[in-house]
Amino acid sequence: MRLIADERLLRFVLPALAAALIAPLPQAAFADDTSVHDASGGGAAARIRADIADQAEGNDLRSFYGARANAPLWLDEFDRPSGAATLLWLRIRTADRDGLDPQQFHLDKLSKLLDRARDGGPDDAARAELALSAAYIAYAQAMIGAPHAQVLYENAALAPAVPRGFMLLQDAAKAPSLEDYIDRFGWMDPMYAPLRKALDDPQYSPTQRQVIAANLARIRAIPEIPQGKHILVDAASARLWMYEGDKIVDSMKVVVGSPELGTTPLMAGWIRWAIENPYWEVPDDITRNEIAPKVLAQGVKYLKGEHYQVLADWTEDSPVLDPSTVDWKAVRAGTLKVHVRQLPGGDNFMGKVKFEFPNGKGIYLHDTPAKNLMKEDARQLSHGCIRMENAAAMHQWLMGKPIPTDITQPEDKVPLPQPVPIYVTYLTAQPDGTGIAFHDDPYGLDAGVRLATAD
Repeated sequence: MRLIADERLLRFVLPALAAALIAPLPQAAFADDTSVHDASGGGAAARIRADIADQAEGNDLRSFYGARANAPLWLDEFDRPSGAATLLWLRIRTADRDGLDPQQFHLDKLSKLLDRARDGGPDDAARAELALSAAYIAYAQAMIGAPHAQVLYENAALAPAVPRGFMLLQDAAKAPSLEDYIDRFGWMDPMYAPLRKALDDPQYSPTQRQVIAANLARIRAIPEIPQGKHILVDAASARLWMYEGDKIVDSMKVVVGSPELGTTPLMAGWIRWAIENPYWEVPDDITRNEIAPKVLAQGVKYLKGEHYQVLADWTEDSPVLDPSTVDWKAVRAGTLKVHVRQLPGGDNFMGKVKFEFPNGKGIYLHDTPAKNLMKEDARQLSHGCIRMENAAAMHQWLMGKPIPTDITQPEDKVPLPQPVPIYVTYLTAQPDGTGIAFHDDPYGLDAGVRLATAD
């Protein structure tokens, strides 16, 4: 595949042949810094600004250009389409990699306007400038709203939201280099650009590129989060990353759900509380399928040895039962439900702290006494919950202080300074700084992709 080489040619050679003075230069694009296109002395720059003011249509374009005195964003210091403009055209040309139809962006019309701007006068430059901004808005909005993997979002605020065109242009204009911003798809999650570029890299096989495309759909389910803390968990590699803005500040191993016991689904929620000295609230299916058979085999002494309590139900004031009075055969058969919980301390499955985020699957982010499992390469071993390698580091990062050691009461619920979003995804292809690292597919989510490319 020659697209990577073609891209370099289009970005750097063709513009120079079309107009000898065009060299893709870093764009001075801050909204309040328009010195590259200073119109105070009149001439072509002033005419371009005037034409932009006259020709801008729609609230987004008028608001954006009005706020910057109609200075262009996509023109270089010679008032010709910049390297960022050429790169945007290239990205739109290959929009099928983003799950979009390139034809929806009217590339032929945009190409003609760019050609005229390279050879024409101020009016041609202004028309190309406005067309580029309109194309950028349409492309970025379509990408953000493109089909993505199915995710269980706690609420719509966690899902990608298509922003106004004015905001997209403002964010692009604030970038130190507009060309770099377009190159790294600055409106998307940081992992998107390396994966997207890899689709056109000949070192990857057709099957690998299909897997990359499937992972791009999963990344598109995660919005750009330019500021604040958030957590990303990857169930495929069983790793967790802590982000501040778009920068990774720490990472750790995790144990996630197994295909046999219960997978950890793609999901997103808000962590609002640290539960210190927690109970383990045993899910009903584990009570029925694992605890009840052991009670039937070993007697109620099994429950005492593992520090379990049995409650009548899941209501807040449910009474504690004498386990010897419970019909454990009925519990095993599923005709009777009881609420089993493990007391804090010792070998409690939750460890010293858990972080809840509301979801219908009963999945937590929590500490674990079973640190030996972190030595395993394949850490899909839990019933679905996410066990952390270093819960103390997570508590310090989220709460700004260590896990208390003097808590005597169970389930001490402490609010976070502010809610932190957590995204659980499944990445069998990830950028690793030098290329794309491919991981096993323990849940078989890529099976259809791999089979299709093998046919």
